[in-house]
Amino acid sequence: MNSASAHQNAPVWNIANVLTVSRLVMVPLFVTFMFLEHPAWRFAAFGVFVIAAITDRIDGELARRRNLVTDFGKVADPIADKALTGAALVVLSMLGELWWWVTIAILVREWGITALRFAVIRHGVIPASRGGKLKTVLQVVAISVYLFPLPDPLHIIAHAIMAAALIVTVWTGGDYVVQAIRLRRSSGRTQA
Repeated sequence: MNSASAHQNAPVWNIANVLTVSRLVMVPLFVTFMFLEHPAWRFAAFGVFVIAAITDRIDGELARRRNLVTDFGKVADPIADKALTGAALVVLSMLGELWWWVTIAILVREWGITALRFAVIRHGVIPASRGGKLKTVLQVVAISVYLFPLPDPLHIIAHAIMAAALIVTVWTGGDYVVQAIRLRRSSGRTQA
């Protein structure tokens, strides 16, 4: 059985997609916890974020390993990822813990590359690169460190990891733009 027919046979409501949907459901819970005053809620928000980030890793592995890849999952998974990290970045900026320009730079890159992927989809798929995977890990780690209530002198750790995440985010964004241009050119040559 080839992978295309496996995609057609996988039920939409499989464990991988349930994990993806649960990640989407955790986003408003996380945001609510972030705005509650008692310090214990900050730990709860941190826990929800970490659990949601772990589901991102698990759902992809399960989908590939058990042939549970579906069109729904292909669309919902990146939306859930962007919703989780985007909500965390925006909330941290709203609370004055992360500069708005960092949040805006990351969100523009994330949504821009998502739009770019859809724009060139008829020419081919731009696969996730190693740099893109590193970017995701750095973003999740940086956000997690910001979320964990550290003493003030240790906030430099969060800033350093976020700086690395921002650099890799911008660099991989440029790399994806180059890939899209190459994909479009090579597709134009083969269709001519």
